This record gives sequence, C-alpha cells and structure tokens, in this order.
Amino acid sequence: MRITNFMLAIAAATLLATGCAQQKAPATKALEQIETSLKDVRSDAEQYAPDGLKGVESQLARLKESLDKKKYDNVLAGTPQLQKAVDSLKDAVTAGKAQAKAATEMARTEWASLKDEVPKMVDTIQARVDTLSKSKRLPFGVSKDEFEGSKSVLESMKSTWAEATKDYDAGHEVEAASKAKTVQGMGAEVIEKLKIKKA
Repeated sequence: MRITNFMLAIAAATLLATGCAQQKAPATKALEQIETSLKDVRSDAEQYAPDGLKGVESQLARLKESLDKKKYDNVLAGTPQLQKAVDSLKDAVTAGKAQAKAATEMARTEWASLKDEVPKMVDTIQARVDTLSKSKRLPFGVSKDEFEGSKSVLESMKSTWAEATKDYDAGHEVEAASKAKTVQGMGAEVIEKLKIKKA
C-alpha cells in the first residue's frame, strides 16, 4: 500500500513538472511579444503618456517576477490584460501626439500676432518710463512705488520676451507663445498703472 502511494506521488509530481515545463515556453513567448510591442512605443510614451507607461511597466515587472519564480499560470493569466494595457498606451500616445500637434499649430498662430504686438508694447512702456524718469513730478494717480514697480516689471518683460524668442527659434512654439502671453499680461497691467493712453 505504501509503495502504491509512493508511486502515485511520483506520478503526480512528474505530471506537475511536465505541466510546468509545457507552460514555460508559452509564458515566456507571451512576455517577449509584449516586451517587443512595448519597445516600439516606449520612447513616444515617455513624452506623450508617461503615467500610462509607468503603469504598463509596473504590470510587466510583476509578470516577469512571476516568470522568474516559475509561476507560469500567473503569467499566462496576466498577459492578456497586459497586452490590453499596451494597446491602450498606444492609443494614448496617438492622442497625445494629435494634441501636441494641435497645440503647436495654435501656438504658431498666436505667435504670428504676438511677435509684433509684444515688442511694440515693450517699446511703448519703455518710452513712458523714460519720459516719467525725466519728469520732476509723476502724473496724477501714479505713485512713486507704482512707478518703481513698473520699471522692475518692464525689465522682467524684456528678459521673458528674450526667452520666448529663443524658445520659438529653437522650435518650442508652445513654450514661446505661453511666455509671450505672460509678457503681454504683465504689459497690460503696467500700461494701466502708468496711465498710458492707447494709441
């Protein structure tokens, strides 16, 4: 009886080992295919869908750990879900690229007007500051603190505009337009504080 039980135990262990061996190849292949699929999109995902990429890589790491621990059934059970996540990541990258393209086109349109408007605004404020600096008395409604603050803002406008121009020339249109709009907003406040009449 003991011999029979022993033989049954050996047979069961053999079947289990054989089953594990049969699962190893498909589990390994499934992960390799997903890694190849992820490799094709990783660089774009880092730029357009970084959070999604982190999620996928986390899932992949868990399944690779299961593979190393010879838990092939876990790998085979998890790979379909991981493949769906990779496919979703590809969709997110495609959407991200489309949004980036649209944002760039909008920034170029905005820059087309800002590149003339902002320098004129800076020149107008500079002329007003130069005039008030030579004047013995500030106009009604303009305090000394406001005037000094406006001069400081003017210098910030100049430096930010220089950065915006540099960004645009380097092909960073969205950043350039954003900085240009910041300068425009700063200029509007200074124009109001210094009582500059619109031409």
